[in-house]
Amino acid sequence: MKVGELLELVEEAIGDLKVAIVANQMRSFESPYTSLEFTQRAVELQEDLDELVKLRDRLLELDPEINAEEVFEKTELEKLIEYLTLLRESKSYLY
Repeated sequence: MKVGELLELVEEAIGDLKVAIVANQMRSFESPYTSLEFTQRAVELQEDLDELVKLRDRLLELDPEINAEEVFEKTELEKLIEYLTLLRESKSYLY
């Protein structure tokens, strides 16, 4: 996998997390009984977003045509791709 392809996955995950954060923030106003849960979830998602933004900035410094295996260890890259896939499939803004 090329760094550019990995960057696209990260960008997609960042977009999904931004939507999920807004959705959870909006849901925190629905009921006083569930507001804390949605607020906590929004904070957790913001922390994930901050980490992905740092990763994106790191990837932007690299040549998009080099292999990601040259930058990351194989197991590290596999875990990262699995994490990005889980973020894409989780659709946390629906809950």
